[in-house]
Amino acid sequence: MSNAPGPQGHATMTQRRGLLIILSSPSGAGKTTLARRLMDWDPEIAFSVSATTRPPRPGEVDGREYHFRSRAAFEKMVENGEMLEHAWVFGNLYGSPRAPVVAAMEAGRDTLFDIDWQGGQQIRNSSLGKDAVSIFVLPPSLGELARRLRARGQDSEEVIAGRMDKSLAEISHWAEYDYVLVNHDLDATEEALRTILRAERMRRDRQPWLNEFVRGLSRESEERA
Repeated sequence: MSNAPGPQGHATMTQRRGLLIILSSPSGAGKTTLARRLMDWDPEIAFSVSATTRPPRPGEVDGREYHFRSRAAFEKMVENGEMLEHAWVFGNLYGSPRAPVVAAMEAGRDTLFDIDWQGGQQIRNSSLGKDAVSIFVLPPSLGELARRLRARGQDSEEVIAGRMDKSLAEISHWAEYDYVLVNHDLDATEEALRTILRAERMRRDRQPWLNEFVRGLSRESEERA
């Protein structure tokens, strides 16, 4: 939120428009950790909780990890224009519900999307695309990316090989993003993310109070003439 004081009593207090922050990267490049750090830095950032047709896993709660929906309910949401983006992934549908994003944006809150290039492309091409800022995170090398995937200790070599193939496909879309960061160091990359967000929040077209502020300056000039 921005409090914009006007000149000589022409005070105007208004909220800026919220941002849609699209954060993408190949698996293992640090996207999830960076997203968590960004929200720790600014708790006002809302996280877009995706909807999915896959069943919940043990310990998952509807509305926290995902909005769990039947396939019929999900497809109805798509048909009604209630999804900002959606995709078929590994046998299930995933997507970003539109309503909470619009509510956050109109309240001056930013929404963070942890999505792949396809979802990011759909959001950028949507009616809310002008409010989006897209950031792609690259690993310092493919060798380091493979090392990080193995360090998780969760996947077989066959699964890791599949993730590496998918990573190369993801990386091929890097030039479609507004900003591209190479994650050599988490702290430095986090600071770069903060810098991007600070600058994007200050863009003229995201400060709707400026029009009235400048009109106030004009009125003040006329009164002094």
